[in-house]
Amino acid sequence: MNHFTIAIDGPSGAGKSSMAKRLAKEFDCIYLDTGAMYRSFALFTLKNGVVYSKTEIDTEKIEALLGKFNLDVVYEDGAQQMIVNGENVTGMIRTPDVSIAASKVAVIPKVRLALVEIQRRIASEKNCVMDGRDIGTYVLPDAEVKIFLTASAEKRAERRYKEDIEAGRTDVTYEQVLEDIKFRDKNDSSRAFAPLKKADDATLVDSSDIGIEETMEVLRNIVRSKTK
Repeated sequence: MNHFTIAIDGPSGAGKSSMAKRLAKEFDCIYLDTGAMYRSFALFTLKNGVVYSKTEIDTEKIEALLGKFNLDVVYEDGAQQMIVNGENVTGMIRTPDVSIAASKVAVIPKVRLALVEIQRRIASEKNCVMDGRDIGTYVLPDAEVKIFLTASAEKRAERRYKEDIEAGRTDVTYEQVLEDIKFRDKNDSSRAFAPLKKADDATLVDSSDIGIEETMEVLRNIVRSKTK
């Protein structure tokens, strides 16, 4: 198979990004982290004065900021870098505030359409692995490989909390991480536009009770079977 795309969907903290990056290396294609694209725009809105709450969202102000938002996705030594209006924001987009804001902006159709256009263009030009919430159902409905990777909310919170601690983010608790994940699950699954759900032709992989290497082997075999 000459040209192929791999779509990995699933809820927050399921390990999509880490698995996608490894698959990209093994199958010699680029990794496009769509979540980082939404996070980059979310950070841009926060820097421009948008305030988020659990009940309200200033859609008009957010949509207006799209006209001032310029995103470049570049690769340095194989690692994806997010460049917003000339500034590399890759190291700024993984905070809890940005996570919640990203989930909020992702439900706005105009925001999704703007970023999906970029994602589809990249996928049409290069073999790539893309992960997110609606890759197999909406962004790349014709992807050769579709995987829905999930795990229990508790297991995902446990893994995300461990990552935060190892990264030096000691101002968060496990309970906060679990609450954030449950909030994002509900928000992502219930949004009217391109909600989080498994594509009918996607392969379901639940990693709650298996380790990283076992999960990777399952995904590797799925890709091999679909890209012969």
